[in-house]
Amino acid sequence: MRKDARIFIAGHRGMVGSAIYRKLQSLGFEDIITREFTDLDLRNQQQVDDFFATEHIDYVFLAAAKVGGINANNIYRAEFLYDNLMIESNIIHSAYKHSVIKLLFLGSSCIYPKLAPQPIKEDSLLTGLLEPTNEPYALSKIAGIKLIESYNRQYKTDFISCMPTNLYGQGDNYDLENSHVLPALLRKIVEAKEQGKSKYTVWGTGSPLREFLYVDDLAEACVFLLENYSSNATINVGSGMETSIKDLALTIQDVVGFDGEIEFDTTKPDGTPRKLLDSTKIKKLGWEPKVELREGIQKAYNDFLKNVKPNL
Repeated sequence: MRKDARIFIAGHRGMVGSAIYRKLQSLGFEDIITREFTDLDLRNQQQVDDFFATEHIDYVFLAAAKVGGINANNIYRAEFLYDNLMIESNIIHSAYKHSVIKLLFLGSSCIYPKLAPQPIKEDSLLTGLLEPTNEPYALSKIAGIKLIESYNRQYKTDFISCMPTNLYGQGDNYDLENSHVLPALLRKIVEAKEQGKSKYTVWGTGSPLREFLYVDDLAEACVFLLENYSSNATINVGSGMETSIKDLALTIQDVVGFDGEIEFDTTKPDGTPRKLLDSTKIKKLGWEPKVELREGIQKAYNDFLKNVKPNL
C-alpha cells in the first residue's frame, strides 16, 4: 500500500479497529479515514453508499461489529445477527461498487463447528453444528465470509477474510454483562482484590481450553495480510498456544497480585470445550505473534488501571 493511500477503518473505536489504527500510524500511513456512529450508521445502506461515493476509498479494514461474550450473545440474538449482517453487507457491497482496491474482513473463530477437530483448520467451516450460545453471531460472520467469496468470484474483487482467535488488550470491553472471558476475569479479580474478598466466581467448570492473541499482534497480522495475501480462502490468525479458563484466571491473579480462591459456578455454560486455531497458513507467509500471554495480560492490566478503572 502507498503511504498516501486512503484507508478506511470501519470500527476504529473498537479494540481491533483502534489497534489497526495505531499500527497504520506507526508505519507512516497518512490518510486514515474514520467515522463516528453518530456520523455514519454502518447498518444504513444509503449512508454507507453515500460515504463510499464521496470519500474515494482505496483500502478497507472491516473491523466493525456488534460483539460480546457468552451472556450477551445468548440474550441479544436478534441484534447480533441483524446488526452484523447489515454492517458487513453494506460495506462489502459499497466497496465493490466504488472500486475499492482491497478489503479485509475480520471474522471470528466461533464460525467453526463446536466439535471441530483440533487445532481447527480453515476447511472445517460448515462441517458441523455451531456452539448454540453464539450461533447468531457466528452465522453473521459466516455470511460475511461467503459474501467475500461470492464477490471475488462474480465481480473479480480482491477481498480477503481472516479469522482471529480470542483477542484481548488495549481498548477491550470490561462490562461484566457483555465482555469476553479474559477482560471479565481481569475486572472481577481486580475488584475482588480491592474489596478485600477471599474469592470470586468464574462461570462453568474452568476446564475449557482457549487460545488468546494480543490485539496488537492481530493488527500487525491484518496489515501484513492486506499487503501479502490474495485468496478466496479465509485464513486463521492465532497464537498457537492454549490455556484452560482456570489457568487463565490463575495467571491473571498472579499479574494482579490477588491470592484468593476461585469459585466455579457450574450452573453456567462452559461454551465450546476446546478452541485452538491452526494458523499454519499465515505463519508460512512470514507472520508470527510477538506478545506472550502473561506479558499481554500485564499490558491489559496496565491499560485497565489507566484508562478503564477511573471511569467505572
